[in-house]
Amino acid sequence: MAENVLPFKGTKAQEEQLMAVIASNKEVPGALLPVLHEAQEIYGYLPIEVQQMVADGLGVSLSEVYGVATFYSRFSLTPKGKHRISVCLGTACYVKGADKILTEIENKLGIKSGECTPDGLFSIDSCRCVGACGLAPVVMIDEEVYGKLTPKEINKVLDKYIAEEGGDK
Repeated sequence: MAENVLPFKGTKAQEEQLMAVIASNKEVPGALLPVLHEAQEIYGYLPIEVQQMVADGLGVSLSEVYGVATFYSRFSLTPKGKHRISVCLGTACYVKGADKILTEIENKLGIKSGECTPDGLFSIDSCRCVGACGLAPVVMIDEEVYGKLTPKEINKVLDKYIAEEGGDK
C-alpha cells in the first residue's frame, strides 16, 4: 500500500448520495460493479471506508468488494490530486528515458507513482501508452500533453503548476 495516503474526508452529503445509489441498486443482480463506479464518481476513489459502506449496503463481503475494486484498473484505492500526472512508460517513451522523468517527478514532489501529495495537489501514475509515441518521452498533466522531455524540462513544467498553486516544492 502507498505510504502517502491522505486520511479519508468523506462528507455527509457524499455518504447520503452513495446510500441513495446503493438503495436504488440493492435488489438488482450484479449491482456491485455499477455501484462501485458510482461510488468512485462521488468520492473520486474507493477508500476502505467507502468499500465497507458498499459491502454493508449491498449485503456482500468486504473481500468481494475489494476483489472487484482491485481487479479492474479503472478503480483507484488511493486519492488523486488536483493535478494528475501520468508518465508514459510505453516502449517508445521508456527507451527515450521516461523512467528518468518519472524518478525526477517523484523526487521533486516527494511521492512515488500511485501516491498523492499530502496537500492533495498532485498525484503521479504511470501508463503504458498515450498514443503520442513521436513525442517520446511523454507526460500528461491533467489533459495537457508534454513531449520530448528531459528531467530538467519536467522540473520547469512542474514549477509552473506549483507556482500557480502558490506552492514552493
